[in-house]
Parts: sequence; structure tokens; C-alpha cells
Amino acid sequence: MTAYTAASFNPQLDLELKREVAVPPKLVWRAWTEPELLMKWFTPAPWRTTACEIDLRPGGKFRTVMEGPNGERNDSTGCFLAVEPERLLVFTDALGPGFRPTGGGFMTASVTIEPTAGGTLYTAIAFHKDEAAKTQHEEMGFHQGWGTALDQLVALVKGQ
Repeated sequence: MTAYTAASFNPQLDLELKREVAVPPKLVWRAWTEPELLMKWFTPAPWRTTACEIDLRPGGKFRTVMEGPNGERNDSTGCFLAVEPERLLVFTDALGPGFRPTGGGFMTASVTIEPTAGGTLYTAIAFHKDEAAKTQHEEMGFHQGWGTALDQLVALVKGQ
């Protein structure tokens, strides 16, 4: 049981990726929390994560820079809301480091890592403020993109 309880999943507002992967929770955690590892899997190819800053504590900075094959660039800075080692990460782009409001924000995400007999039950939920934001994220390819990124994470940590 986790100390932090995220909002309840609402299928009208939220998107979820849940899958059991054949790698231990410790390696999934490392891939999410070590910038040099996160940069290798976080963005579905042909996009790349070219920069990452992680201050792994509630209120700490979570920044990624993603670059596309045609020069597209997405620089996103948010903060962690909850950190439970090898179990839970919750982060948002609605708040910056120190919980300072950003004036915007697209989503809050939770990543739950649970040990299983075969590895890890991985659950990622993207919480959205309204149905339009959820639909936009779905149309951007949430399931395919987050699924591909998870496949890349698994391939990376299996090579560790």
C-alpha cells in the first residue's frame, strides 16, 4: 500500500497503460529516476530525449527535452508530487519546481511499480483536466507512444 493516493481513475478524463513486464521493479525504478537511463528510452523513436533533470523528491524538478526527426522540440518542466522508492512516481507539468504554478499544464501522471512473480506490474495513468485534453492526448497516440516507450525501457534494462 502506498502512502500517496492519486485521484481515482476516471475513464472520461484519464488514460491508462497497465502491463506486466519481465523485469524487476528495481530496474524499472532506475530507468525512471536516473537521467542517463531515462534519456535512452523515454521518447518513442524516432524522437529522442536530449536532456533530463531529475530532483527526486516532492516539489523537485522533472524536466525533459524531446526532439523530433524534423527539428521539433518539446521542453517540459514540471515537478514531482509523490516519490515512493521502487513503488510510485507522481509528477505534473501544472506545477514547476517547489510546487510553483506554471500557469498551464497538460496532465498529471502516476507510475506505479508493483512486484509480481514474473517481474513488475507497471501502471501509468495520465490524469487530464477535461475530456478535450484527454481526447487530445489520445489522438497524439498515448497508448502507442507510452507502450512503445515502455517496450524501450524493458529492452534497455534487460541489457543492464
